[in-house]
Amino acid sequence: MSTSDAQRPDRQVLKTVAVVAFLVVALLFYFVRLGGLAIAYIADGTFAGIAIGIGMLLLPVVGIWILWATLSAAFDHQRLARRIHEEGLEVDTSQLPRRPSGRIERAAADALFAQVKTEWEADPDNWRTSYRLARAYDYAGDRGRARDTMCRAVALEKMERNPGE
Repeated sequence: MSTSDAQRPDRQVLKTVAVVAFLVVALLFYFVRLGGLAIAYIADGTFAGIAIGIGMLLLPVVGIWILWATLSAAFDHQRLARRIHEEGLEVDTSQLPRRPSGRIERAAADALFAQVKTEWEADPDNWRTSYRLARAYDYAGDRGRARDTMCRAVALEKMERNPGE
């Protein structure tokens, strides 16, 4: 593996972090501008202005909550992915047949899911098996169950790190 190949994942991570940081800064700027406009409407003193201003103040609050929840979940999932990688427990999909789009073929994804689900059934309270099950759900195309199972994996991992909480 050449030096540039070894650095490529780091560059991709850096690009992703830069894009996310730019979007967060842009959203925060938007929220501040929207909040300023809301205050101006409220300062107008008319009933309609106050009502519109209060409604506009709610948008940045909801937006900031959504931004925080999304970033928090992303950081949690990244932490679990890093730990799974360090422990060598990633779901191996390298030998599975793929569609031209790069997605795993449905039958292969279903077989992988059945295998990982059996592992999970043997140890459902382990965050590692829940993480692997979430990935298998994702490969099988069941995004809703993948999200739910990943939330379970995050909660179990937090309990392992902080047993007294």
